Amino acid sequence: MAYVSAEARQQLLDNIAEAIDEIGVALAALGDAYEQLDEYNADKLEEDLFRPVQVAFGRAKRTHAEFAARHGLKIREFAAQAPPGAASRGVKGFLDSAVESVTVADSVLARLQDSMMPVEVGDEQLRAGLAEVRRLLSPLGEGARRFVSLLGR
Repeated sequence: MAYVSAEARQQLLDNIAEAIDEIGVALAALGDAYEQLDEYNADKLEEDLFRPVQVAFGRAKRTHAEFAARHGLKIREFAAQAPPGAASRGVKGFLDSAVESVTVADSVLARLQDSMMPVEVGDEQLRAGLAEVRRLLSPLGEGARRFVSLLGR
């Protein structure tokens, strides 16, 4: 039973890592969009979109690392990675890429939560961390649409 639990915990971490990688892509895309904007719009993007994704990225990494440490599993390093090809589409391309990556991350976390694995082999801290990450990411799609619609006004 312990071997099965260890494998399940590693699978849980692997799934969380997949979501973290996607959040990292979103974070990098938002950073690239920021660089293309004037000061006013860049500050707005940072406040409304970048900061919540940055907090979610940090929370997800901490959730992953703390769970791994509690169970003697390997702790992985994560970094924000720029999405390929978005630069040619400008700010909107970066925002589209960020929304797509956040959608994938949220889907991965939703499937994980629906699987009951966090209940069966996880713990309360892990479940709370996953819920917090999803809460932080949930408004990004609407926020990005609103940002694009107001851009330049």
